[in-house]
Amino acid sequence: MMRTLIFTGKGGVGKTSVAAATALRAADMGLRTLVMSTDPAHSLADSLDLDGPLGPDPVRITPTLHALEVSIYHDIEENWGVVRQHFAQLMAEQGVQGVLADEMSILPGMEEAFPLIRIKKHKEQGNYDLLVIDCAPTGETLRLLSAPESFKWAIGMLRGAERFLVKPLLRPMSRITPGLNKMVAPAEVYDAIDDMFAQMEGVTTLLSNPHETSIRLVMNPEKMVIKESQRALTYLSMYGMTVDTVVVNKILPLDQDSGYLNHWKNIQQRYLQEVDQAFMPLPIRQVPYYSEEVVGLAKLRQMGNDIYGESDPTAVVYTQAPLDIAKLADGSYRVKIRLPFADVSQLDLYQNGDELVVQIGDFRRIMTLPTSLAGLEAGSAEMDGDWLIVPFYAAQPVERR
Repeated sequence: MMRTLIFTGKGGVGKTSVAAATALRAADMGLRTLVMSTDPAHSLADSLDLDGPLGPDPVRITPTLHALEVSIYHDIEENWGVVRQHFAQLMAEQGVQGVLADEMSILPGMEEAFPLIRIKKHKEQGNYDLLVIDCAPTGETLRLLSAPESFKWAIGMLRGAERFLVKPLLRPMSRITPGLNKMVAPAEVYDAIDDMFAQMEGVTTLLSNPHETSIRLVMNPEKMVIKESQRALTYLSMYGMTVDTVVVNKILPLDQDSGYLNHWKNIQQRYLQEVDQAFMPLPIRQVPYYSEEVVGLAKLRQMGNDIYGESDPTAVVYTQAPLDIAKLADGSYRVKIRLPFADVSQLDLYQNGDELVVQIGDFRRIMTLPTSLAGLEAGSAEMDGDWLIVPFYAAQPVERR
């Protein structure tokens, strides 16, 4: 079983260094490890102190460590090229040319979906024991992890159009109507769409299994960073992802003179207490502030030792699922969603057929209900501590007059 560790946090907190240090630590233990950057502003190659940039294919760093930086353009051409060309041709017919036509051929969620497909492919290939993901800052990471739902919805719409409109009606008509022939996508376009849909199957299950995939939040002991990390924990729980560790980076040493930063020591210690209280019972690891940049294998090894000591960096240390569904004695069901730090005033929840939509502020999760709940109706939801409780009851028959 391939273990996956996803590192995210506010920009500038040092998540790339922490991710690279974790990957190197695991590789030095003998695990076949791949560290992958999904951040459009890649810095993984710089962290590893390589002479040139990394590409979309794994590059050997040590005998057991490989690294790559995702190229969305490479992934789109490899997986979506035939579809993109068709849509670009349609845009050209309407007078839309160049870059704009190419951009309009990219479906919502596509840029975030391809890195997730890579995770699934590496798991299926079995070439690595550990996959470490250096994600973009928190907001982009949340879009990445919610991509399976939005992207599958867009692909599902295209597949439905092919099944009920294009294949039985438009394609036969296009054979005798030249103008229509240019508009109707050939069969290979929909073959590519079906292939993408198949590749997305199972991604959400993989990401939400705490024994295989863990999110690790990286932060600094600063007020704004702590607040953003709290919000991230709420949203990640809403998406069904398990955070198993909090890494607090850049802590000033108490026993050393830090010059003009000395006044920050007491402030940091106060925030560290706040982190302990706010993120309990999650394990919290502390990383010191280094006098030099953490660049190159030697310094990354030092950071890895400081973070993990003698412990296994890949260990599953917290597995409480953020989603729980139970059947009660009276035949009703109860859905519990763990939403720590959730602002109840921004919480919106409603049922749409076999889907439960949970929205907090600008972030929305669409949960497909299991078959046993699909025919039931959601009752009034309430918060119980960190948990959102949603009851489901049998639909009441409509009285006829």
